[in-house]
Amino acid sequence: MEKLNDKWFRIIGIPLVALLANLLFYQNRLREQNVLFWENFMVEFIVVGLNWEINRLYIIYIRSRYALRQDIVKRIVFGIAGHFIITSLLMCGVCYVLNITHFYGKNIHFTISSYLYNIYMGNLFAILVIGLYEGIYYFRKWHMASVEAETLKKENLQSQLDSLKREINPHFLFNNLSSLSSLIMEDQHQAVKFVKELASVYRYLLQANDSDLTTLNREMSFIDNYFHLLKTRFDEGIILATDIEEKYDQFLLPPLTLQVLVENAVKHNSILPEKPLRIHFYTDEADNLVVINNLQKKHSAVLSNKLGLRNIITKYRLLNQRNVMIKQTDQVFQVIIPLIKPHRYENTSSRG
Repeated sequence: MEKLNDKWFRIIGIPLVALLANLLFYQNRLREQNVLFWENFMVEFIVVGLNWEINRLYIIYIRSRYALRQDIVKRIVFGIAGHFIITSLLMCGVCYVLNITHFYGKNIHFTISSYLYNIYMGNLFAILVIGLYEGIYYFRKWHMASVEAETLKKENLQSQLDSLKREINPHFLFNNLSSLSSLIMEDQHQAVKFVKELASVYRYLLQANDSDLTTLNREMSFIDNYFHLLKTRFDEGIILATDIEEKYDQFLLPPLTLQVLVENAVKHNSILPEKPLRIHFYTDEADNLVVINNLQKKHSAVLSNKLGLRNIITKYRLLNQRNVMIKQTDQVFQVIIPLIKPHRYENTSSRG
């Protein structure tokens, strides 16, 4: 169950409520019956303490039982009903014990009106204290939501910045220009084809930030162009296989998601003709795109801050979608990307 950081609230609150109840609502009535102030204060202290602690436990139970946002109505209804029943039964029990033990003297008897008055007063103070608990609770929830929204906003900005960095990645451009230089000398026809593929890749990169989502079909077309550049560099050292059902062509995902995963695979694994890097894309029955590659880590470890994967995970959080799953064994590295049904985002518009 949820823990409440309310130690000092209880230490100060219980005797304070007992004192106020005694001074404001019971003093005149007890004076008429010759009951000592401190005698009744001790009774009030015990009663308020019991009422406070029992209702506090119920607050913890209700919050854990109905913790989701959609359960707020149930939490309010069952919370109010439960607190009323708890306090009413407790006050009836206290009055009954005081009555049969003749705590205030044999001449003082608790009538029905006395029971009702004590039930009323008990619930009045219970509402006050519970209101403070709930007010603090919802203020903290609001504050946490505000902090989380601000954090997500910053992560979104960082995500966009990371995408921009990839668009103008000097290392990526240098590698491809080096490949192009070699092709011009060896095979001009292939060099022309390479330039067209490079132009297609950069055109997609420049357009990627114009929208939050793109179709899987479009993303895979981009990967075909991107992979052609890699194939020119690594030849038989890299192999791409795809098993994507046609029904998923119009499903959606954030743009450049697959480029990040292919880029990471190339970055962290050795690529040799005798030991090729194998990258496999396939869809499953749970509307996921699975990207898997064999692990053959480079002898010298590559420093990584995992910004690319964090970027993908952040985008899915911002879109309120299912979580991206990452799995790794000694043999393979696997990322499971949830595909988004198009009808849910058919009205998605560009940010530009």
